[in-house]
Order: sequence, then structure tokens, then C-alpha cells
Amino acid sequence: MTPVNPVNPVIAVTGASGAIGGRVARRLAERGVATRLVGRTPERLPDLPGAVRAAPAAFGDATAMRDALAGAGTMLMVSAHESPDRVREHTTAVDAAVAAGVRRVVYVSFLGAAPDAAFTFARDHWHTEQYIRGSGLAYTFLRDSLYLSGLAAMAGPDGVIRGPAGHGRVSGVAHEDIADVATAVLLGEGGGRPGGGAHDGATYDVTGPEALTLTEVAAELSRVTGRTVTYVEETREEAFASRAGYGAEEWEVTGWVSSYEAIAAGEMAAVADTVPRLTGRRAQSFAEYLDAHPRSYRHLTP
Repeated sequence: MTPVNPVNPVIAVTGASGAIGGRVARRLAERGVATRLVGRTPERLPDLPGAVRAAPAAFGDATAMRDALAGAGTMLMVSAHESPDRVREHTTAVDAAVAAGVRRVVYVSFLGAAPDAAFTFARDHWHTEQYIRGSGLAYTFLRDSLYLSGLAAMAGPDGVIRGPAGHGRVSGVAHEDIADVATAVLLGEGGGRPGGGAHDGATYDVTGPEALTLTEVAAELSRVTGRTVTYVEETREEAFASRAGYGAEEWEVTGWVSSYEAIAAGEMAAVADTVPRLTGRRAQSFAEYLDAHPRSYRHLTP
């Protein structure tokens, strides 16, 4: 068994039915760590050794979150789905953690989080980080880049990536690499001090090993699909117009469009060594990800 906090070794994993939380929960179970799995729908939570499924708890429900976190010493806080109320949901969850006696939070944030970030959803992460800083909890922030699966999904069924990204670059990262980094941080591995507090106060950019233009992303998709995939640069106005038929609310479309604008502004171009430094292995490239995950581009194949 991997030692964690000897006083209160239970790690609460939020979003444990999702792509990041679920992977972290499985890695912790493999290491023999006691976990509390937290989610809105307990029946979707994985059945793992050493894991206890909490009663239904959403970030915005203070009482349910406090009850779900009671007895845990550390919380992995996987950010909530985008919504106009996401910051309030996050701060409610942080307050619930404090009330439940949690002492440390590892928060999955976003690369380039800032109050004036071009990517509007990255602003939510900055406000959440600031709230955590003032909560009295020990903390570590994992600022991950766009998911590699998200890069593959940028191409429509017509084989075209459209958006106002210019010639900017994005250092996409695999869910597996984020989960490995989160596990290392939760267990105090890869840091200068042994134990769970090795990464307290740290902010880590979590990226892939390269930063690609969307033209290069399209070229990789062309390679694996055997069809021509292209990138077509749009203006901001064209980007809003081309997404008008999706039926999404304005805040959501703004988030989509601003993600491309953030690429153009260089906000997603940083390439960090966090994955190899904390896990001891190289992060997945986009080409490697596509070769290992053909389902990620299934929408582009007959």
C-alpha cells in the first residue's frame, strides 16, 4: 500500500465517473489507497477495491458535498462542466470541503487561467483558484491544456476544422497523462519532499510534448483517416455564424469560439515538462494518441 497522509489517508475523488476522475480512482485503487468516490450519479461510479461510493452529491449542493467529503483528508477536485454558474458551484464545493474537515485540495484547472484570458472558460478556473487560495486549504493546481480527444473532435464530419485560431499552437494533452500527474501529486511522488504535502502550493502546467497548429492537427487526422482533413481559418463573426445552428446558448458558443481565439493569442502554446518530471515517462503526442484511440476520429471515417 502506498502511504499518504497518516492522520487521514482517505482521498475523495470528485467526478469519479468521468474521464479524469475515473482514471485517477483506478490508479489509486491499484496502489491500495482508500478513496471516497463522489459524483451526482452513484450508480455510474466505478466499483473499485478500497473505494466507498458517496451518496449523490453535486458541487452546488453544499450539504450533500459536506456529507460526501466527511472523513476525507484530501480532495481531487475535477472542475465541473461549463455553465454560467460554474464558479459558484466550485466555491460551494470548496466551502463544503472546509466544513467537512478536508485539509488539502488538488484542483484540475486550465492552462493560462487568468481573469482576462481570451478563453472565457479559463477565467472560471482563475476565479476558482483564487477562492481556493483564500480558503485555508493546502492546494495544488493542475492547469491542463486542451484534451487531445478534443483536438480530434474539432474536425467536423465534412473533414474541416473551422475557427479563428490563426497560426497559433496548442499543446494538447491526453487524459491518461493528466490522470498520471494527478495521481503522483495526490501521493506526493515526483516532488522534492516525501509524502502528501510534496506539491503543496504548486501550480503545474500539464501539457503534451509538442504544440501544434490546427493545420498540423488536420494533417495528423488526414494520416490516420486516409481522407483529406483541412483547417479553415474563420473570423470571429464567421465563427459565431457557423455555430449558430447548434442551438447552444450564447455563453457556450462564446466559450467555443474563444477557445480558438486563445490558440491564436498563444495562450495554449506552452509546452511543460510536468508529465515526465512527475511520472518518469514522456507525455503522449497527438500522433501517438490517434494511433492508440481510433474511436477519437470515428466521426471522420465511413
